[in-house]
Amino acid sequence: MRGATKEKVSLVSLGCPKNLVDAEVMLGYLGREGYEVTTDERDADIIIVNTCSFIKEAKQESIDTILDLADRKHDARCRLLIVTGCLPQRYQEELAGELPEVDIFVGTGDYPRIAEIIAEKKAAPGQLRYTGDPNFLFDEHLPRLKSSPYYTAYLKIAEGCSNCCSYCVIPSLRGGFRSRPLERLLDEARELVAGGVKEINLIAQDITAYGRDLAGGVSLEGLLRELVKLDGLRWIRLLYAYPDGITDGLVHLIRDEEKICKYLDIPLQHVSDPILKRMNRRSSEAEIRELIARLRTEIPEVALRTSLIVGFPGETEEDFNKLLHFVEEIQFDRLGVFCYSREEGTAAAAMPDQVSERLKRERYKKLMRAQARVSFKRNRRLIDTIEQVIVEGYSEETDLLLKGRSSRQAPDIDGQVYITAGTASVGDIVNLKITDSSDYDLIGEIVS
Repeated sequence: MRGATKEKVSLVSLGCPKNLVDAEVMLGYLGREGYEVTTDERDADIIIVNTCSFIKEAKQESIDTILDLADRKHDARCRLLIVTGCLPQRYQEELAGELPEVDIFVGTGDYPRIAEIIAEKKAAPGQLRYTGDPNFLFDEHLPRLKSSPYYTAYLKIAEGCSNCCSYCVIPSLRGGFRSRPLERLLDEARELVAGGVKEINLIAQDITAYGRDLAGGVSLEGLLRELVKLDGLRWIRLLYAYPDGITDGLVHLIRDEEKICKYLDIPLQHVSDPILKRMNRRSSEAEIRELIARLRTEIPEVALRTSLIVGFPGETEEDFNKLLHFVEEIQFDRLGVFCYSREEGTAAAAMPDQVSERLKRERYKKLMRAQARVSFKRNRRLIDTIEQVIVEGYSEETDLLLKGRSSRQAPDIDGQVYITAGTASVGDIVNLKITDSSDYDLIGEIVS
């Protein structure tokens, strides 16, 4: 590639922010080897689809995207279609036969070799597959072409998962939990902040497990104590904190450190003890309730987000009603709901008393309607309060309104704030008086 006409590559990343970091590393490698990155698939010589296969809906989105972009091999300049990530890692044999349009499949452990793999393809006719050992560990020295706005970034603090929930395929796709060394994380964070990042979102399958596999007493608390020292870093957000890993020390750190957002994403999945046991979760209903009470006592302004699963095998009407009443009572600020997806190879797939798709959808809709009412009430409570907001640009609806996110809203998943008065530049963090709200969004005016 060096010295030759630059080939253009376009990458579509699906699924979670952890996938996005993998995609950014692939783009970093390709950029280093002389490829030109484009966001227009019609103008790309090489198209990469970085896939997710966590649940049925994610798999279908991945397949639909692949098939849609395969048309570019006929009506545009694309010469190579590459599929990477969890889908080929899980279904390499099936995909090879069902998707002849794809030239290369790359699993979760081989994406750092993406430029080398493309070079190999030039000398090797036919479809290629690279889906070996998934136990790769990201390193801050790897090139990374950040695709998010300049002021925000994800910091992946670990790879894989060792929790072995009965419904989940992640350990088989990503390997066991592996923490990144503390100093390497700090080096990457310093580099991000030097590049203008003001908000760092910590991600892993379970951030509270960070450091348990490392020597020297490394922990999430220790990492946070170092991150808050970075000049220029304004917000640190904690995503995917398992309930049994939230210690008193972590709670006090969130409470006391100004830079740590008063926000916590705690994937609970359910609250009925029989279902939690069948899911192989480590927390009981009583422990979950105690944790939430402790968080709201210690940090009254904390915004809590969770994810829940409806229709898990054996979920009775009584189990679901307990979950529904729990959501109405606890009043989470943010909530994601998933219909249980029967994934082959998991313990839950073989369980008796599978719930019908129709009943799953009914329960999903009931839970989402309940949360919409809760969210509306929670947002109304913020009217006339002052929120810190990071400005993200103009609204899609009208260029007369700026939009942004408060410290209580994570990127891409938690709604937005619409700014009706005042001026600011993209990336500014401003004080905003909340004047109105909807179910999921806030409206406000910049104040001094």
